[in-house]
Amino acid sequence: MELRITTISENTAMAGGLLSEWGLSILIETKNLNILFDTGQSISAAYNTDALGIDLSLTDKIVLSHGHFDHTGGLLDVLKKIGKKIQVLAHPDAWSPKYALFPAMGIPRYIGIPYKKEKLESLGADFILSKEPVWLTDHILITGEVPMRTEYEQIDQGLFVKHGDQFLPDQLLDDRSIILKTTKGLLVIAGCAHRGIINTLQYARELTGEERIYAVIGGIHLFRASIEQRERTIEAFKEMEIEKIGVSHCTGLEASSRFAHEFKEKFFFNNTGNILYQEKGADLHS
Repeated sequence: MELRITTISENTAMAGGLLSEWGLSILIETKNLNILFDTGQSISAAYNTDALGIDLSLTDKIVLSHGHFDHTGGLLDVLKKIGKKIQVLAHPDAWSPKYALFPAMGIPRYIGIPYKKEKLESLGADFILSKEPVWLTDHILITGEVPMRTEYEQIDQGLFVKHGDQFLPDQLLDDRSIILKTTKGLLVIAGCAHRGIINTLQYARELTGEERIYAVIGGIHLFRASIEQRERTIEAFKEMEIEKIGVSHCTGLEASSRFAHEFKEKFFFNNTGNILYQEKGADLHS
């Protein structure tokens, strides 16, 4: 499969002239389909495409990993640049009223999609909502709801959904990743992996029937995880013999440093402006 993966928005930029902000947006380009996976927090994704020479009007589909503002806040500007009706694939719970409440915050803070659905639809968004796995091509799959199977992976306890006057723990059922089947194994692109990156990888194997995990790219939510979760995640990556690990966003610097120490040349920071290629029959390289 001919493939190019460009990280167009992330916490850190690789070079001058690019904007960075807390969040994530990754463009997946293949011979027959261009997918924008998340849209960053605000203007960075739309801005950076110009700096990177990317024509967003060639985007075929938008996929949302989940309904947090740092993955959906760029939708308004992205849709304006796309300039046509386009499918936006998401889980129904992406539209839930999502809030964060941690001890230092004092009061709940809204962290959901920052726009009205009708406004986005007026700019061309055609929302396709599904809880199930979705095959976009014979080689590209959206996971759908990820089962929680490991005993050590936990969802942030400070994340909630508002129901009436109550704030109930958000199970992040809308958290999804994209799986690409390559000749070397699965390439998994995660937005945040709130339901656990190992749960996600195990589910990717189950959905595709492919045991080999070649590469993992994107956010793996470890910046507030326990030391046990972080270390057991590292051990599971070793057991899976993953060849390329490019972390972003919510992985956190401490966890990223541990991954860099453990995986050496297999590891890289997947920051704004990073471009990965895979030509047909060839390895993935930057």
